[in-house]
This record gives sequence, C-alpha cells and structure tokens, in this order.
Amino acid sequence: MKKILIVVVVFIAAAVAAYYVFPEQLAEYFVAAARSSAGLTKKEIKLGDHVLFYLEGGSGPETVLLLHGYSADKDNWLQFAAYLKEYHVVIPDLPGHGESSQLPAAKYDVASQIERLHRFCTAININKFHIAGNSMGGWFAGAYAAGYSADILSVGFFNAAGVQSLRMSEVYKLLERGENPLLLKDEKDIPRLMKIVFFNPPYLPYPLKKLFAQKSAIHRAVNEKISQDLKQGAFSLQADLPKIEAPALILWGDQDKVIDISSVPVFEKGLKNRKTVIIKDCGHVPMMEKPEETAAAYLNFIKSLRH
Repeated sequence: MKKILIVVVVFIAAAVAAYYVFPEQLAEYFVAAARSSAGLTKKEIKLGDHVLFYLEGGSGPETVLLLHGYSADKDNWLQFAAYLKEYHVVIPDLPGHGESSQLPAAKYDVASQIERLHRFCTAININKFHIAGNSMGGWFAGAYAAGYSADILSVGFFNAAGVQSLRMSEVYKLLERGENPLLLKDEKDIPRLMKIVFFNPPYLPYPLKKLFAQKSAIHRAVNEKISQDLKQGAFSLQADLPKIEAPALILWGDQDKVIDISSVPVFEKGLKNRKTVIIKDCGHVPMMEKPEETAAAYLNFIKSLRH
C-alpha cells in the first residue's frame, strides 16, 4: 500500500512539473486532442510565396469553409467544428496568420487575401461550398461570395467586420485613437484581452495561456502590418452586400465589444436573402463562447437550404 502511495505521489508531482516546466508541449497536446476530437487533420499546401496550413475533416457531400478573425487562427473553430462532422469541413490559417506564411513584404489587404483564398480553394478542389467567417473572416467570406457567387451555397456572418456599425464599439473607439487593444502586450495582458473578446471569459489553463502569449509575441509585427493593410477600405463589404446572391446567416453575440451589434441592421439592409440569429449573453466569438448553440443555429440554417 505504501509503495502504491509513493507511485501516486511521484506521478502527481511529475504531472504538476510537466504542467509548469513544459507548458508549450502540454498545450500542443491539448490542441492536437481537440483537433482529433473534432475529426480534423492538419495539412499544408504551397501557393506561390505562401505556405498555407489548414484543418480538414468530415465526410459529407457538402463542404463548409470556415474563416477565422484578425490575429486569430484555425483552432478558434475546433469546438464548433466538432458538431459539423456530417459535412466536409475545411479551416485554413489565412495567409499571415497561425502557422501559414507571414511575409513582411506581402500585401494582406482584402483583395490580395481573397485572391489567395480562391487559389487555395481551387488547389484543394472545392468549387461549390458554404462559407462562414468570424470578424475579419466574416468580412472575407462576404467579399468572396460577392466576387465568386457561382461557387457559394451560403454565407455565414459571425460578428463580421467590413461594414460601418450604427454605433461605434469600445474597440473601434480605441482604434480610431491609434491604439490596437486586440494585440497582446505580454502574458499578464491576457485577462484584459479575454474580457474584450468574451462576455464570460472561460478558464484558460496555464499551458494554453503560455502558448497563446508566445504565439502573440511571434506574430505581433505581422499583425500590425495586417491591421495597416486592412485600414484602406475598412468598410468595403457594405458596398458588396447587394452583390451576394447566396442565402446568408447573420449571427451575432449580443454583448460584442469588438464589433457592435448595431452592425446587424446594416447587414440586414444590404442582403437580399438573409436570416438573423442573436446569441444571448455572448461576446465577439460565439463559435468559441457558445459553440453548441452557435453550431445548432448554423446547422439549422444550412440544412433548411436543402428544402
């Protein structure tokens, strides 16, 4: 009995040591486990000067392409994607983000990114699909649908950027003053950023916190460049909305501090065929904060299109 107790104590001590001594490796394990649970496999492809990493999974006849937001990456969709296993799901790290190439000399404006995204879709042989995006990704999803309407079955706007909201959010007020509150200063700054993005910030284990801070530091310079590249035509999607022919879902967290919910009527006015869903007590990333409710609303929308 004494030997068993010693073994248990040693095991717990080793686990605690790993938690704090090897946080990045432990965090990578957590992420890999979440990808596996969602049925997603990481892949990569070279497109011109950029190498794009992406997640792919599911076996359904219809494809769903999911686009993350500014300074985010493909793993923002893991919990949400776990509910979409009956669809073929593709989630790229957009150029300049995540594990994809980050080239200081490249342009990351909307037109350049949509061109790269179209080349990516052509290269992996998807040409008729549902597209949805969060924040900047929603902006890109709309721009893609306006430019390549024949390819799109539906568009999902999840707290999407690209239009001028009727009220300016807290974040946009700071951006107008030249501050970017979406960029992390250091590890201690994580709680502040979490309160901006989430209505009820989730608990973030130390290994994931460490990995998040590490990635943010590595990507800071390119994120600043991307922000500058996107400033030109910051509300360009507004003019493109009437060009979108596919059915659209406008889905919004009602407590968004990044992009005010007053953007919703702007989308509703511009889109010909749309449905609106408001997620209660939810911030800027509904697919992360309330993945089950958000996925249910999205699945209900795209399944309704079959009829």
